Amino acid sequence: MRPRVALATYARTPGLAPDDRLLLPAFAARGVDAQAVVWSDDAVKWESFGAVVIRSCWDYHLRFAEFNAWLDHLESIDVRVYNSPTLVRWNANKRYLLDLAQRDVPTVPTTILSRHHPERIDSIIAVNAWSRLVIKPAVSASGYETYALHTPLDAESRSAVARVAEIGDALVQPFIDEISRSGEYSFTFIDGEFSHATIKRAAPGEFRVQTEHGGTADPVGTSSNVVAQAARVLATLPEKPLYARVDGVVIDNAFLLMELELIEPNLFLEFGSGAAERMAAAIVSRLAG
Repeated sequence: MRPRVALATYARTPGLAPDDRLLLPAFAARGVDAQAVVWSDDAVKWESFGAVVIRSCWDYHLRFAEFNAWLDHLESIDVRVYNSPTLVRWNANKRYLLDLAQRDVPTVPTTILSRHHPERIDSIIAVNAWSRLVIKPAVSASGYETYALHTPLDAESRSAVARVAEIGDALVQPFIDEISRSGEYSFTFIDGEFSHATIKRAAPGEFRVQTEHGGTADPVGTSSNVVAQAARVLATLPEKPLYARVDGVVIDNAFLLMELELIEPNLFLEFGSGAAERMAAAIVSRLAG
């Protein structure tokens, strides 16, 4: 029988995001039956697949308990999951940035604002002397409830802080001007190897670079030195991810990590020659191992 691989997506893109559709012919060429499957569909028999590859599950942060229960179920029936549930659970809470900083990864400075305590934002601002900051939920995706605020905070800004703190713990970080000036880099890695780089830029009047907020993405060249710095982020992990997107800014040729995306990132496969084929080959290799 042909091996079967589930490419997990969500109800709003049941046929896969455009980028991930490039994987289908790459799998077919290798004799693998790959199909899009909505992660939250209770009718799916996940045990019928040789592997589940988490792709465009872009509502996981809004249904976090259900998503974790789904991972638990996949583990209980011994289905291979990529990236692994261990990596996914760790990466789902952006506190991982604090873990990586302790491993000597240069990251954007990050402070945690505890849930239900929006008043503590004042002490965070005072300690760090930030004139502009970004706040976002610790569990979030696609720029959800993410705000760039000026200090001193006005009433509207305090309302935004209160909304985020009501959701759960929040990350508070300095606003990185280089993103507005030069864009944010995304380095795509497949099976631990660098594949290609993308530059993301925000729309005029916006600071979030995601396409959902009008951002653009284009292929970009970069130096081997910067790629090596991005690769060192993955070297700190306890296991090699099947896929990873390392996002950050370059300041004076030094890479500063903004996000390590190991769950459901757009991998910009269309920007990397042969990237979809390499991804499919890596999955087939793991299935055979």
